[in-house]
Amino acid sequence: MAALRRPEYFIRHGPLCPPWLALNLTLLLPLLLASLVNLPLPHLFFSPRKELIEPPRQRYIQHHPDHSPATMSIPEKFTGFQVNSAETWQDFKKQEFDPKPFGDYDVDIKIECCGVCASDVHTIKGDWGAQPYPLAVGHEIVGKALRVGSKVTKIKEGSRVGVGAQSYACLECRQCKNDNETYCKHQLDTYGSTFPDSGAISQGGYSSHVRTHEHWVFPIPDALPSTVAAPMLCAGLTAYSPLIRNGCGPGKKVGIVGIGGIGHFGIMFAKALGAEVWAISRSRSKEEDSLKMGADGYLASGEKGWNEPHKMTFDLILNTANSFEGFDLSAYLSLLDVHGKWVSVGLPGGGGITVRNQDFLPNGCFIGSSHLGSRRETLEMLQLAADKGIKTWVQEVPISADGLRSAMNGIEDSKVRYRYCLTNYEEAFGQ
Repeated sequence: MAALRRPEYFIRHGPLCPPWLALNLTLLLPLLLASLVNLPLPHLFFSPRKELIEPPRQRYIQHHPDHSPATMSIPEKFTGFQVNSAETWQDFKKQEFDPKPFGDYDVDIKIECCGVCASDVHTIKGDWGAQPYPLAVGHEIVGKALRVGSKVTKIKEGSRVGVGAQSYACLECRQCKNDNETYCKHQLDTYGSTFPDSGAISQGGYSSHVRTHEHWVFPIPDALPSTVAAPMLCAGLTAYSPLIRNGCGPGKKVGIVGIGGIGHFGIMFAKALGAEVWAISRSRSKEEDSLKMGADGYLASGEKGWNEPHKMTFDLILNTANSFEGFDLSAYLSLLDVHGKWVSVGLPGGGGITVRNQDFLPNGCFIGSSHLGSRRETLEMLQLAADKGIKTWVQEVPISADGLRSAMNGIEDSKVRYRYCLTNYEEAFGQ
């Protein structure tokens, strides 16, 4: 075999192969090496040596931890604290359940916290009729989006998000296309509803996870802590939507009847919108709190002649009361100016109250109601709260069977000031 040629030989005599072959080898060799190490061609020339041996998937996981296998793990069955009958409504059992099948527009959320609503109590007690037990209630949910469907565009994996009291509508009808999806005749609640395509029963936020269509999943502004934001997704929205739809703003006098979970949001949002705000409650026990929330005045409806000095001075009254016991509707309506509006959002159990036509004649007032609010209103409300520094008056309760029983009793006895929020989900359900 001939000895290896010195470099000077190639300078004098040229390469040992024809020029066309040398040129082809020069071009093909980098391509061959690139295919062997599974890297783009530029990496052979411009990347550090460690890049040549580091697998591409490893680098992707390091730069995008929210997409790691551990983060993306979704259990086939979810776990929740469920009630098995109306007779045992205070007996919460930690049980597994099957979520609805995952769809192209769905978001899987690992729950961090959940507000406790009076609706939860009415539902599990059977005040509003028979329920599909076993049932986990809760519809003021904040958590982390672990997985999004292939057609989801509104929510990103890993983001902090919330879910309120509605989880489905057709999104095709006249109501849905006009920001009234909460009034869609096909609308479904976050818990206790039957999904028409699968027959699955929707389960609420007293659970490890929730699976919801993206339209009813809302990004939470960074300025709002999770336990502050969660109660806004039902109680807050229930107050905010009728306020903005009925002209609450500068130059308007607005009354808030019932200073509880919804009512305390009514005071804060009405004030943030620029109205003159008056709190109205049976006694003066909540007067100091109401003034701290931003109320300009306070009326105690249990006092004799309480309404007389204020007749026909209010533009809008939002009724959030959770009981109609001893409720004198005519006295409340007398507060309204000509064509003023009375909007009820509280949903007490029982038979309701008697409404007489004569109560409307003195001022020609209107009486109506409101149901939750639209996606657009939810996003506006959350941003308003973030911009104005609105904070829920919240009492945190670690989620457990005992904690839930205590929270239910607190709502029944009207002891909560002014919203419970369930926490410590990882301790209850694990990582």
